[in-house]
Amino acid sequence: MSGKHELFQYPAPDDPPDAVRVLDENGNVVADELLPNLTDEEFRKLYADMRLTRRTDRRGVSLQRQGRSGTLASCYGQEAHVATAHALAETDWLIPCYREFGTMLARGIDPKYLFLHWMGKEPGDHIPAEYNTVAPPTPIATQIPHATGMAMAAQLLGWEDTAFLCHFGDGATSEGDFHEGLNFAGAFDTPSVFVCNNNQYAISVPFSRQTGSATVAQKAIAYGFDGVYVDGMDPLAVYTVTEEAVRRAKSPREGESRQTLIELLLYRLGGHSTSDDPTKYRSAAEVEQWEQKDPIRRLEVFLRETGRLDDEAIESIENANEALVDDAVVAAEALHQEPESMFEHVFHELTPELRRQADELAALREQYGDEAFDVGWRF
Repeated sequence: MSGKHELFQYPAPDDPPDAVRVLDENGNVVADELLPNLTDEEFRKLYADMRLTRRTDRRGVSLQRQGRSGTLASCYGQEAHVATAHALAETDWLIPCYREFGTMLARGIDPKYLFLHWMGKEPGDHIPAEYNTVAPPTPIATQIPHATGMAMAAQLLGWEDTAFLCHFGDGATSEGDFHEGLNFAGAFDTPSVFVCNNNQYAISVPFSRQTGSATVAQKAIAYGFDGVYVDGMDPLAVYTVTEEAVRRAKSPREGESRQTLIELLLYRLGGHSTSDDPTKYRSAAEVEQWEQKDPIRRLEVFLRETGRLDDEAIESIENANEALVDDAVVAAEALHQEPESMFEHVFHELTPELRRQADELAALREQYGDEAFDVGWRF
């Protein structure tokens, strides 16, 4: 190769850019111009929903450890994702992943549905229609093309003021569904907001082995729209960026893309799930470093120092959250469901294979009784 022609137009960056941030790790405002225009009550509601998310999470893990619930994916440390739901209008749609259940709580969905879901009870996946929220899937990334398809359908129906916000983890970006969903969104100009919760590990696989890209956000350019790299432990930065992305999805200005890929740089302080032992693949020092960035503490410091929160208000929030979670657990455990109900909502009509499985289950129950199916979870 000779001459001065620049053959490669798009050199890949070696390092991530500075993440968008409003609060530093000590709760100090570092970008006044990005501070959300929220009322005092809206600031406190965001804080209360983040604490509700942590309490629900801790209770879910406790129930699993007692053998009263199945496995679940903890969001301990990732509570700032709640702010994305606060940036949505009631008419917008939320398509969460299994770890971002705090968004569901923020939309007003009773935590009972989460406990039912974790207990394997079918009603836990039947979110009341008025919440415009899809029940979180277990397979990785399958919700992304669903979210794009919903946004395309909304366009065909003439819904001009509705955004569709979809959550997923960094592991999902290695799945074909991720690329297919984002590609269709860019090609068909859908009102989509994609939020990647980059918590550093896809189960035990570190982000450095997940992709050769410096960030997930930069992948947006390949699909024809904008990406943004955000401090995901900073709830106010998360809110500000999401609010802007939702505004663009509905009404982009000249030169703006309708779609946005938001990457939240964060960390799960717990395991990938209650079946995981994170001490096998990460150090205590690493966890301790991220604990210093706790999103709830960061927001609490800001609210206290700006006169929006005090001990009395925090106690009131905690008491209300505790009562709500306690009632939800009682309601979820009280609901009895026949095992055959697992087949009821898979397809409109059972396939021959599912019919065979349902008949086999019925025959086994008849032959051995339900006691034979006790998996003995209780310790």
